[in-house]
Amino acid sequence: MEFSNPAFRQPPVDAYGDGGFRVDGKRVEGSLLLLPARMEPWPLADLNDATIRSFDPLIALKTDFDVLLIGCGKAMAFLPKVIRDHLSEHGISFDVMTTPAACRTYNILASEDRPVAGAFIAVD
Repeated sequence: MEFSNPAFRQPPVDAYGDGGFRVDGKRVEGSLLLLPARMEPWPLADLNDATIRSFDPLIALKTDFDVLLIGCGKAMAFLPKVIRDHLSEHGISFDVMTTPAACRTYNILASEDRPVAGAFIAVD
């Protein structure tokens, strides 16, 4: 799926699919963490493999964003309670949705200049 690219202060998700993303015109293979000032690979192919440590980079930068969007892949999945509790204990507001929905929501919030972070599982 490709998106049109309005003016963004933080990098937009231009496209997703084929096992990766195009962010701000650059192809990124695999899952990724996308923050207002940076992006990095996220070594998860399935949300069921996530641990509380999977979210350490986001917790370290929690003052950089208002909300975390978690893209769980093609199908909806639930974030384990231990991870939900861990994020909440660190004051992180989050929403879990499919990766396509998370990418669209991320772009909407970013286009409104809202500091948003994404943790996106890659889809085919």
